[in-house]
Amino acid sequence: MKVVFETPAGATCEVDARAGLTLMEVAVNAGVPGIDGECGGGCSCATCHVYVQDQWVNQMDPAEDYERDLLECLEDVRPNSRLSCQLRLSQQLDGLRVTVPDTQGIV
Repeated sequence: MKVVFETPAGATCEVDARAGLTLMEVAVNAGVPGIDGECGGGCSCATCHVYVQDQWVNQMDPAEDYERDLLECLEDVRPNSRLSCQLRLSQQLDGLRVTVPDTQGIV
């Protein structure tokens, strides 16, 4: 399956992904700029923040309270903001497109 990451400048990085991994794992393994994943996927640092493109938002499980709480501490949070460590990939997400924000931050 494919996942497309868009940089704040508009460049894209298309990555081969395997169902069952998190979006953060795929990004870190591929060296996608701007996705750090400092906590290793523990939903405690918010260095894997992404904006999910609108057509994909409803195909994902909604954010849990702990993810929403962490997102509230970040700058530039939008309705389509998610932590990529909380997005487990499945075949139905083949072609997923997300945008990496200008900054990430450890909370």
